[in-house]
Amino acid sequence: MTFYYKEDISEDFRGWWAIKGGVERYKTMQILLITPPLTQLNTPYPATAYLKGYYTAQGHEARQVDLGIEVADRVLSREFLESIGLEEQARLIEPVKRFLRGQDDTLGPRIANRSLLPEGKRFEQLDEDNLEWSFGVSGTTDKAMHLATLFIEDIADYIRESVDPHFDLVRYAEYLSNDAPTFDPLYEELQQEPSTIDRLMLQILEEKLSAFHYPLSSLDRVCITVPFPGCLYGALRCGQWLKAHTQAVVEVGGGFPNTEWRQLSDQRIYEFCHEVIIDGCKEADQYCPDFSDLPLDKYLSLTEMTNPMHRLWSQGRWNKMVMAHGCYWHRCAFCDTTLDYIGNYHAPKAATVVDHMERIVAQTGRTGFHFVDEALPPKLLREVAEEILRRGLAVSFWGNIRFERAYTAELCDLLAEAGMVAVSGGLEVASDRLLKLIDKGVTIQQTVEACRHLRDAGIMVHTYLMYGFPSETLQESVDALETVRRMFDEGIVQSAFWHRYAMTCHSPSGQHPERYGARRTSMEPYPFCNNEVDWMRAESGERRTANMQFDYDIEAVGAALRLATYNYMNGLGLDQPVRSWFPIRVPRPTVKF
Repeated sequence: MTFYYKEDISEDFRGWWAIKGGVERYKTMQILLITPPLTQLNTPYPATAYLKGYYTAQGHEARQVDLGIEVADRVLSREFLESIGLEEQARLIEPVKRFLRGQDDTLGPRIANRSLLPEGKRFEQLDEDNLEWSFGVSGTTDKAMHLATLFIEDIADYIRESVDPHFDLVRYAEYLSNDAPTFDPLYEELQQEPSTIDRLMLQILEEKLSAFHYPLSSLDRVCITVPFPGCLYGALRCGQWLKAHTQAVVEVGGGFPNTEWRQLSDQRIYEFCHEVIIDGCKEADQYCPDFSDLPLDKYLSLTEMTNPMHRLWSQGRWNKMVMAHGCYWHRCAFCDTTLDYIGNYHAPKAATVVDHMERIVAQTGRTGFHFVDEALPPKLLREVAEEILRRGLAVSFWGNIRFERAYTAELCDLLAEAGMVAVSGGLEVASDRLLKLIDKGVTIQQTVEACRHLRDAGIMVHTYLMYGFPSETLQESVDALETVRRMFDEGIVQSAFWHRYAMTCHSPSGQHPERYGARRTSMEPYPFCNNEVDWMRAESGERRTANMQFDYDIEAVGAALRLATYNYMNGLGLDQPVRSWFPIRVPRPTVKF
């Protein structure tokens, strides 16, 4: 691809161009790719790895840095903890990090028997019966990981309360960016002197530029990915520093800008970058991600929750990659299907996917893959599994699917043989009427059958659930919980999580709310972030409050759904009537399957 750079263009990829002797000559660019604090600590976020693979293939010199793990590693160090008065924790932090990195498993039994680590407020929340049920009586590695995670979280809590209010283990100053209609609070914070963690982050950034032999004057482009609101503050601090100290073109892109900034009108953002990239890098995920430069030995396996899917998410250094771009269904009413990363579906050949897997294993030394697709396409998934088996590879993988008819017993057995260990998928509202209304394309019975086949093949199943969709009745909420109870009781799901429905401006339900029994209270965009929108019942003039979208207490219903499901995951309360979980009067369930 040809690279150009001009201030007034907005093509997907920009570069430098020069004309010498009447001939355009394109120079090799020096590009720095940054993941700002903070995402996951157990494995690299893949955006910069895909960009590095793309830019390198185009002949440019690209380097990458994960400031999240670098900052966490510097904060969770003996030197830093001693400087803030945590002497006992400082003495233990390096051994605990080695354990969480898989570099010293022998420390596990001592952590598990609770004779080593100081126990702060996080340990006060421990349920001894649940701890024993989840991990057993003996000193297992998983139990030790959970306790070591609580130790790390106690440290993070102290830093946030006493040193820097922005700090958290998986997000940074998120409260300034999450669902922010105006730039004012975040902008005002960025005008203040950098905090303790800010200074540490910028120091590491400067060190990385030196280590990469990138003189500040020669750096051409910096691409900063912002996947989540908890990365935005760090990204803008980095952009602010780079604009002041380099001549590089600073670009900000990623999941957060692509979702929240499509209607951005506040020009102050350009004090922190030169360009905001929307729907850029469409070609990048067709290239093999390149994880070189990243400190793969520094990532930490954490176990905050005993939920088996959350443990899978946060434990182990999984290689994250995309099998196919976008969602092959892209019709669900609650989903941001109008955005390119969901609505623009295209898939590679199975051989290409497995070629990339083999190259990544050679890079990282790890054979586990987390496919971060919106929904893995069953046809491609079958072909990839067959290709893995044809090549005789020993790999493990998991990802998100749609619970549809394609997941037969034969396909699930094939996937398990190829290395699939877990899936997540949306049962969503768990009501056939609502599933049809939202155009999910599956029924409860189809979901149940798919989950049975997955369970029988030895593949763990996590399901996403949703409550509070417009027009949902109290009866449907009770029936949804009864469906979930039966699925846990039968053992066809092992993990589940309830989300409250949020109307977004990029979804069918946000763009045509009248089709779903709702209406938006305003269609005018905010100057900064625009994603979740306010709505009310179509038949009502009531504005949205916690309990005014429905004729029943939706907050109480949500709390009951979460409490019951948490118990179900722990094997508790499965013989208890679902109505007993609700603090309000509810009807009897009417589920039949």
